[in-house]
Amino acid sequence: MSKEFTETTRVELQHEKKSINEIIKIVYSALEAKGYNPKNQIIGYILSGDPTYITNYNNARGLIRQISRDEILEEFLDCYMKM
Repeated sequence: MSKEFTETTRVELQHEKKSINEIIKIVYSALEAKGYNPKNQIIGYILSGDPTYITNYNNARGLIRQISRDEILEEFLDCYMKM
């Protein structure tokens, strides 16, 4: 006997959302681990928007693309002003 489905079931996965600060730290560490100069690579990404400046290692590229370049700059400015 088959059961007929009349309603669509929505499944929502719970993902822990990382803060901008956490994402930048992960990206920085991934770039360092792969032998890149993290400052140069992140600046290149911010200026150009080209995600290939960021390594795929440790899902760094995927993480940094979750936030806008403007949000990254705001985070840098906020941190700088707290110094």
